[in-house]
Amino acid sequence: MMIPEDLAANLKKEFPSNEEKIRFFTAPGRINIIGEHVDYAGGIVLPAAIDFSIRIAIRKNQTRKFRIYSVASKEKIEVESITYDPKHAWVNYVYGIVEEFRKLDFISDFFDLVVWGNIPQGAGLSSSAAFEVVVAFALSEIHNWNLSKEEIALLSQRAENHFVGVNCGIMDQFIISTAREGYCISLDTESLEYDFHKMDLEGCEFYLIDSKIKHSLKDSAYNERRKEVESAFQKIKRYKSSVKTLYQVELEDLDNVSFGLSEIEKKRAKHVIGERLRTSKAIENLKNGNVQGLGEILFECHSSLSKDYEVSCKETDFIVHELKMEEVLGARMIGGGFGGCVLVLDKVGRKNILFEKIKTRYFDKFQNELKLYSFKVSDGVREI
Repeated sequence: MMIPEDLAANLKKEFPSNEEKIRFFTAPGRINIIGEHVDYAGGIVLPAAIDFSIRIAIRKNQTRKFRIYSVASKEKIEVESITYDPKHAWVNYVYGIVEEFRKLDFISDFFDLVVWGNIPQGAGLSSSAAFEVVVAFALSEIHNWNLSKEEIALLSQRAENHFVGVNCGIMDQFIISTAREGYCISLDTESLEYDFHKMDLEGCEFYLIDSKIKHSLKDSAYNERRKEVESAFQKIKRYKSSVKTLYQVELEDLDNVSFGLSEIEKKRAKHVIGERLRTSKAIENLKNGNVQGLGEILFECHSSLSKDYEVSCKETDFIVHELKMEEVLGARMIGGGFGGCVLVLDKVGRKNILFEKIKTRYFDKFQNELKLYSFKVSDGVREI
């Protein structure tokens, strides 16, 4: 973990001759317990922040330049005005935030910024959303703009949608902005109403197994799924004008031939609607301390993501299957799909021995290594 003193040393080394006060901010990664691929269909999600993070040091400068340095890539960017940078994709998250503030007539002073992070890239733990949120929160704080955490989340989502060009939902930015240590939130992505839920797992724990696979289908398939979900909803809405989102449709509606749904649209809609039922059960199980019931729902969710939504892959399917054979309480792929991490729920004390078993079998089948991530449920974006 890079401490503020190390961030400050990097800032002073890369951008000397500036006596402005340095401030430090951090934003966490996230997991989503249940409610996968429904945040763009008006669904309820159950995310929590984790103690992997993106950290920045920032100060205003008098150079009339935005000066930005990445500790990881050792790339230094200095620009007088903001335009999309196709050569340095990571810096567009910063630019997008500055641009969204400008649209609100919040004009940023020029600044020096150093970024460091330990959120694994490509693992589906939302490193990009954490970067957006920490920059947005930092700029709001150093300029005394006083945006709420909810406003920070929405602005960060707009930056990714409009400037970066990724049509993401609101979940990642929202949990990273609002999270509390030891709690997950149930977030209605249609109304943005949310509640905190204490994660009391009674001798059990969550952890992550990274498949270390990122199939190239991910981005194109994500956009395809969004189109399929929207198409299914529009066909149903012609006959059921009372529903505002696909998430509100009932499973039996999918067999109504007058809707004219294709088989693909039925499968996609079945996942979204089924996820509503699973999420409701998961929240009840969490409230009641029924960890075993929560685990069973994770397995059901993975099956739906694999068979109906078709965003899993042979590697993550294999990991979940092997974990089920070893009688863990629950497991499922998380994130956009086509690789990334599997979220595991099991009794405390089994993790390391079990991981070594799965790791060996995985290597034998795919000639690839797995990675184990342990985590704690953490606070959201904040100054340090």
